[in-house]
Amino acid sequence: MRGVRYDPVRGLLQAQGPLLALITLIFAIYVLQEMKGEEWYGPMMAVPGEIVASLQHLREGNFSLADAKEFGTLVSCAFLHADPSHVIYNMLFLWIFAALAAELVGHRWVFAVFLITAITGSAFHVAINAQKFIPMLGASGAVMGFEGFYLGMSLRWHLPAPHIWPMARPVPPGQLAALGVAGVFIDYTSLMSHSASNVAYGAHLGGFVGGLVIAALAPLRPRGARSRH
Repeated sequence: MRGVRYDPVRGLLQAQGPLLALITLIFAIYVLQEMKGEEWYGPMMAVPGEIVASLQHLREGNFSLADAKEFGTLVSCAFLHADPSHVIYNMLFLWIFAALAAELVGHRWVFAVFLITAITGSAFHVAINAQKFIPMLGASGAVMGFEGFYLGMSLRWHLPAPHIWPMARPVPPGQLAALGVAGVFIDYTSLMSHSASNVAYGAHLGGFVGGLVIAALAPLRPRGARSRH
């Protein structure tokens, strides 16, 4: 009796289909950005000064639909990107670290982590740039959120070595966690240097911390993981 030949494409879609759909959506949105121009996507970018003003309206009891839309940009900005290299690099690292999360805890947690850390990343960027009106866009906060989430799980559990296509072999969890630590250290030192840059380092840090908190508090047990206690 002949065995069934393994189809790597079908296997990839079964394991990462929802994540790849999210990545495809973000690429499609970028194509629309290029086609329609900034007049179309400009209102979806997060502007710290305007969000702070909307927060003040909420405190004063003058909250309006326009203010609700400003708060919505904390999420919508994560689906936008500035140029091809920006979206390609973000989606590459999103694929790697979100695929790790999908393998360990499933796609529901992937979407939850993406949305929550997009918000925590944007919120931290707004907090440290409260008086500025420079728009922010990009999924970097959520990408760093998955790095923080994976690091948090690796501290809480003994994780199995991940098998993420197209990696040729399993990668030790400690190496991947160290990559996340190195990334956030670079972001922190860059933020503290106060050098002029168009990179939202605050969003990176906010997303990373958000991912750590989710991993620490969420009632989950990664597949194949052993408790450290």
